[in-house]
Amino acid sequence: MGKLPINGLRHNPENGTCGWYIWCGEETSEDLDFFKPLHVSHIKEYLPEVEQYLSLPPGYRFLVSGEYEDVWYDPELISM
Repeated sequence: MGKLPINGLRHNPENGTCGWYIWCGEETSEDLDFFKPLHVSHIKEYLPEVEQYLSLPPGYRFLVSGEYEDVWYDPELISM
């Protein structure tokens, strides 16, 4: 947390999850513990910049970096 850009992508929800994967910084990692679970109710406290994107349906991505923001559809996220 605390790095830019903030990235998010949404897969189809499964096993009680909402499908969102959110990370801070340029790159992801292959480490098994790279993504840490965070309940959606805590987003406002830790990453308020992304709260507005959480209603996007599966298949969407976003990137936020200061004043810059981008949102796009990526069909590969839901075709897996």
